[in-house]
Amino acid sequence: MPFYKPTGPHTLAKLAETIDAERVRGDAGLELSDVASLDNAGAGDISFFANTAYLEDLKASSAGAVITKQRFADQVPDGIAVLVSANPAESFEALVRLFYPQASKPLAVWDDAGISERSHVHPTAELEDGVIVEPGAVIGPRAQVGSGTRVMASAVIGADVRVGRDGSIGPNSNVTHAFLGDRVILHPGVCIGQDGFGYSPGPSGIEKAHQVGRVIIQNDVEIGAGTCIDRGAVRDTMIGEGTKIDNLVQIAHNCVVGRFCIIVSKVALAGSVTLGDGVMIGGDSSVNNHVTICSGARITALSAVQNDITEPGDYGGVPVLPVRQWFRELFTLQRMVRERIEAEKRGVSSATKETDR
Repeated sequence: MPFYKPTGPHTLAKLAETIDAERVRGDAGLELSDVASLDNAGAGDISFFANTAYLEDLKASSAGAVITKQRFADQVPDGIAVLVSANPAESFEALVRLFYPQASKPLAVWDDAGISERSHVHPTAELEDGVIVEPGAVIGPRAQVGSGTRVMASAVIGADVRVGRDGSIGPNSNVTHAFLGDRVILHPGVCIGQDGFGYSPGPSGIEKAHQVGRVIIQNDVEIGAGTCIDRGAVRDTMIGEGTKIDNLVQIAHNCVVGRFCIIVSKVALAGSVTLGDGVMIGGDSSVNNHVTICSGARITALSAVQNDITEPGDYGGVPVLPVRQWFRELFTLQRMVRERIEAEKRGVSSATKETDR
């Protein structure tokens, strides 16, 4: 039994209209019940083809319809309906949303609506109508949760926390010292609002810095499983509207992340980092404390940002440089190494010849 049930069947004509595609082959009334990859698609499925690496899959496909670019339309086997789109992958994703609208939010762990008798909601907590609290969840004193939000099994919402409407607090997530906006999604195991890593070594040992700030998460933010966002030391840690954060990301105290940023898995932002709007950071990258990255900057994976970035563009390396400069340096270094190895080989060869004489 599938985890999600499709909304279909939908006619080919409706699908073409939904994605603004041209129907170049296939009956308008052809009914399609699902989306699928080329190699798994059957006669009732629609798929897409946009990369010649999958040409053999296309030739062997049993799909009922395929979305592709105009230049590939003639390569779709006879008997398969064809929709032409400028961006087949994007169009296909739009159809996935049509067939599976419920997949925009995580599935419930427990199907029951309302507040489970096996949850623990403090008498002073305020829950609007339509809040769902699953078994094992804990909501602390004076917390507020907006309508349409689901607090999943074993999630914890601490005292005085505010959670907006139509959100999802994933299983085993922990939210303290935080205000969350509307439509915020936390996947399993997210930790929000814990102490930042602040210590001062001294003659009597290591002194802990008291962290008295909050975490502010604006509307439409999605945070992946296992991610941790520390509360501010004095000023608030802030995550801007529409930002998407992958699994296993660390965001330290006092960080300010702008609107519509993308932060990929295993990125680490040290304390007091500031990201502008639309910043993208590739996986396994790190950003040093107190660094500012301007709006529109993009950092490649496996990079280390040690100093401020003041101009939008692409950056990479350790420490980061503008991508073109980084590539030039890499190619120069590789060429020097090759030349050195070749020179050493020639030297060995010459020495061997001298010995032979």
